[in-house]
Amino acid sequence: MTARLHRPPVRGWRAPEGAIYVGPGSRWANPWSWRTRHALARVPALDGSEWELETRISSAGRTHPYLHPDGRVTPHAIRYLTRQESVDLYRAALTAPTSSVRLWQHCSPHLTVVDARRELAGRDLVCRCALGQPCHADVLLEVCREPIGEIDASTS
Repeated sequence: MTARLHRPPVRGWRAPEGAIYVGPGSRWANPWSWRTRHALARVPALDGSEWELETRISSAGRTHPYLHPDGRVTPHAIRYLTRQESVDLYRAALTAPTSSVRLWQHCSPHLTVVDARRELAGRDLVCRCALGQPCHADVLLEVCREPIGEIDASTS
């Protein structure tokens, strides 16, 4: 059974044999790392939902008005994504990417569920997130455990 392992911030630590590091700096890292300028939420979202990814403003704690085409003005606050929101965004980008939410916006080729299954299935995954915290490595483990037919259907 595969598992998520914690990579402690200790010099000289080595991952168990066969484990793959998916944390910051790896190709599988979460681009919306917790409490970074890339992981900001606009509250409320323009479509009325609770939040959405903010890609234009680069600091939490700011507010800005949004002028709608019909003349309405909606105030929005900018805050950091929670850990769970960051993981949810990673799941959406990996399993159902859109033009605004996909893994590695400016890189090609984009990572897919098929890539994850091919490279990570059956392996332990190592990340810097504490084991009690939400982590994108859990998303990768879930995707790799799905039967192949379900993955093919979800990526078509």
